[in-house]
Amino acid sequence: MGGITTGLLQGHKFVKKNEGKTCASCHGGRVYPEFTGEYGGTPDVHYQKGMMCADCHKKNEMHGDGTMYKSKQEVKDRPRCQSCHANKKFQLAHEVHKDKVSCQACHSSGQYRQCYSCHMETGSTSKPDFILGLNPRDRKTLTTLRVIPTIRSTFHPAGIKMENFDALPNYWDSSVHNIKKRTERTRSCDSCHVAKEGFLKRETLIKDGSKANEELIYNIKPINK
Repeated sequence: MGGITTGLLQGHKFVKKNEGKTCASCHGGRVYPEFTGEYGGTPDVHYQKGMMCADCHKKNEMHGDGTMYKSKQEVKDRPRCQSCHANKKFQLAHEVHKDKVSCQACHSSGQYRQCYSCHMETGSTSKPDFILGLNPRDRKTLTTLRVIPTIRSTFHPAGIKMENFDALPNYWDSSVHNIKKRTERTRSCDSCHVAKEGFLKRETLIKDGSKANEELIYNIKPINK
């Protein structure tokens, strides 16, 4: 060991990976703190079971496959709940809502981070909220949404008029990472079909937002008894 200093040994020390310093370095604004419960909400059930990011997100996601995608939604082999849970016995609720409702819509434990004010001339304060509406990518599937807080006047100081502002909505689908097996929506049909909890409504749309936002409002149907 002659000539080898402690500095060299410290520099080559092998330690256990820390997702909090790797994945969370980029995804620590919303996803990772939701996953771990850092925001004060319920930690994701997978995190509670000892799972971490790399258990679902494999190496191909890190390095890509050589194909240029417009969004992560175009990646065919991206992580899906069904990849692990497909063999489970589907209950009535799954059969009725299959291909109509996303997994997160029912199994999100509750509120997740929304950015209402960052680009709305009122500072940069975020707050938790739970929003259900139609997926803007197909206008058919009910799913969890996040706010894209850009209003008509956001870029006016730069001389940009944003003539096509109404072409796209301010709400986009989000695979929230605060999953729970049993939630208010899995316990009772009334949570959605009677109380309509969390559903996007005209009176809750962001002020001075895109006209396309109204297209994401889902009129929940009453249960036939």
